[in-house]
Amino acid sequence: MPPMKRKKEEATMSEPKTKYDRQLRIWGELGQAALEEASICLLNCGPTGSEALKNLVLGGVGSFTVVDGSKVELGDLGNNFMVDDERSVGQSKAKSVCAFLQELNDSVKATFIEENPDTLISTNPFFFSQFTLVIATQLVEDSMVKLDRICREANVMLVFARSYGLSGFVRVSVKEHTVIDSKPDHFLDDLRLNNPWPELKSFVETIDLNVSDPVAHKHIPYVVILVKVADEWTRSHSVQDDIYGLWMRITTKKLSKQLSKFLLRVESALRFNNDTCAEPNSNSSDFWVMVAALKEFVSNEGDGEAPLEGSIPDMTSSTELNTIYQSKAEADFLVMEKRVKNILKKIGRDLSSISKPTIKSFCKNARKLKVCRYRMVEDEFSNPCVTEIQKCLADEDYSGAMGFYVLLRAVDRFTANYNKFPGQFDGGMDEDISRLKTTALSLLADLGCNGSVLPDDLINEMCRFGASELHVVAAFIGGIASQEVIKLVTKQFVPMLGTYIFNGIDHKSQLLTL
Repeated sequence: MPPMKRKKEEATMSEPKTKYDRQLRIWGELGQAALEEASICLLNCGPTGSEALKNLVLGGVGSFTVVDGSKVELGDLGNNFMVDDERSVGQSKAKSVCAFLQELNDSVKATFIEENPDTLISTNPFFFSQFTLVIATQLVEDSMVKLDRICREANVMLVFARSYGLSGFVRVSVKEHTVIDSKPDHFLDDLRLNNPWPELKSFVETIDLNVSDPVAHKHIPYVVILVKVADEWTRSHSVQDDIYGLWMRITTKKLSKQLSKFLLRVESALRFNNDTCAEPNSNSSDFWVMVAALKEFVSNEGDGEAPLEGSIPDMTSSTELNTIYQSKAEADFLVMEKRVKNILKKIGRDLSSISKPTIKSFCKNARKLKVCRYRMVEDEFSNPCVTEIQKCLADEDYSGAMGFYVLLRAVDRFTANYNKFPGQFDGGMDEDISRLKTTALSLLADLGCNGSVLPDDLINEMCRFGASELHVVAAFIGGIASQEVIKLVTKQFVPMLGTYIFNGIDHKSQLLTL
């Protein structure tokens, strides 16, 4: 190959890594690859939807389709930065936003459809099956219920987002979401202190804790000290002895903390033993195939343990100790890979359908697996969790969030009855306030909260909002929505479970599990 051509190809291959360097440090190459393969559909491209999609376009999402049947109005120029040109007034909003976003990242494929999302939901439900995920913004309750049903049947992930004056909400809705790399804020290191394997035992036995040189003693890895002390205690105590007696053998605060972690460590991998999905078949996802392999591993080669992660925390340690942990992790991975392939063969799937990097990531994070299952929107609306709603209404810290939750649903009922949002047009504000109060009380009764009332000030503010999308609130809600989209697409971090409510009046963000 000619030198110039080779250099050009090498530059092209390295471009994504350079372009997305900072985010690669967060979700890695596997996460970035998932993002670049994702196809996103945005319903309604007002400021909330546009801000959410902007973040994904900058992040390198594979493709997106904007669905919006409205035209750009003068008011859009003041709250939507994606249509900031007066020449776009009167033109298709979907087209204008699509063109603007395409300029931000020409690697992303962009299309638009000039159609009302509510109409599309009702007349062409099969349209949504082509996407990885749908971001539905500013939808009323009836359309939310319909779209949720459609996306679940098509196995398409769905994120609802809405900004309304100084309030807003974000809600994830999928049948099931599995996370391999949940990236918990705090997690105990897998040092295998209670069950050291032969190579680690042999290494520990070569270390003399009674060395006279204080400098040499200082450089003994604390893993070695803990394994030795734990082994000594096990040999000299019965199971019935007070386990806290072991702590007395540890003289430094740091070692005491590590021992506490060791004694409290729980293998999260075992949580999936009783899940029916852990019995794989031809329709099982990659995650559940690997969970089935993990169960086999824990019961056999693992001797009750998940695969070793292979990394150790910052400490004074030798290269040999690092190698011992890494070698054990690699050996566990090879066993897991073999078991995964055996299961794939048994259920009639391609043996290479689950890649080595995926299995390796699964092994590394086997103690951090997470399964999220979300309630259907229709079920939440028709079968409310009365106890939780009453609890939140009575709780001073959560009453504001619950008040906005009720009112955000009440304004949709108001709209269905009066063909406008409360306070949307000049004049008649007092009448709208009275009507919204009546509607909210009716909704509270339907939620099983007879006798409960909402503050008049909150109802007045909701009418004063007039269904407006303030850019600062829309940008915030859009940012939260795009964050949840990235969690879902990359299958990293844990998405929100419940309805996220933003209260811009009191500057609060709270999650309601209803």
